[in-house]
Amino acid sequence: MPSESTATAAKCPRCGKPRAQEFRPFCSRGCRDRDLNAWFDEGYRIPVHEGPDGGTDDDRFDDV
Repeated sequence: MPSESTATAAKCPRCGKPRAQEFRPFCSRGCRDRDLNAWFDEGYRIPVHEGPDGGTDDDRFDDV
């Protein structure tokens, strides 16, 4: 288990301020909510590369 000094030294992934135990891994409710809104708005995406036929890699599973 990490020591208390390690936990307080960790930074918020949104703004870089020291994180609060209550909102871990964020520093505040605001940063936590902004991160959740980024998920809802599809701000976090994995890039999809189209194949030579214009389809994506997921098209190979459509016939299954």
